[in-house]
Amino acid sequence: MLKPILSPTLDLPGVRHGFFTRDGGVSEGLYAGLNCGLGSKDDPARVLENRARVARHLGGVRPKVLTVYQIHSGTAVRAEGPIARDALPKADAVVTTVPGLVIGILTADCTPVLFADPEAKVVGAAHAGWRGAVAGIVEATVAEMEKAGARRNRIRAAIGPTISQAAYEVGPEFEAEVVGLDPANRDFFTTPASGEKSRFDLPGFVARRLAALGLAAIDRVSPCTYADESKFFSFRRTTHRSEPDYGRQISAIVVT
Repeated sequence: MLKPILSPTLDLPGVRHGFFTRDGGVSEGLYAGLNCGLGSKDDPARVLENRARVARHLGGVRPKVLTVYQIHSGTAVRAEGPIARDALPKADAVVTTVPGLVIGILTADCTPVLFADPEAKVVGAAHAGWRGAVAGIVEATVAEMEKAGARRNRIRAAIGPTISQAAYEVGPEFEAEVVGLDPANRDFFTTPASGEKSRFDLPGFVARRLAALGLAAIDRVSPCTYADESKFFSFRRTTHRSEPDYGRQISAIVVT
């Protein structure tokens, strides 16, 4: 059974959403559970079945979830209907007003953000890795929603499962680059003990960017993807274990 994490902020009339975990899928081995990443080396038929289960769970009119070709950018696009896999735009957020068109993004430690303006019936999904967050992906998503008729003082946003600060070790070059962009970004780094690497608070960084936009509400339902292997895929955990590949969880939303 699929067991998505839900945000009270997005419990809205005419909108369905979910930050999906590994529960309820058909993939096996390294990908056991609900692997929705077609970019993984998992059996594509299993991945497509997993994605179809997500679409059905959210009441989509088609057995598919529309995602984009994610590139860790600040680019958001609007979807007017289904897009063939070989024609997916390179972007890190997608927005739609089309009823029944389930849209989503994939993550395996990066921060997923779902958005909705329930009055205008505009929804969005953003993939915010640190590069995309720095590049303005959440701001770009809100701007694209406004083009579709949303108003930011009605938009509600929720941050989903992502890597926690405790698990996100970074080197001095990373810290220097992010702090160099804005000295206030130093707030998101901490060093646990002498000689240890700094840790970066990615969801906190994303939350501050969202807070600056004047949205109606922001929620955080953000268990750590690195810490809970039973529920989440994690690129960093896979890397630390020298495993050959990893799955991706999906965060999705739809106008009903």
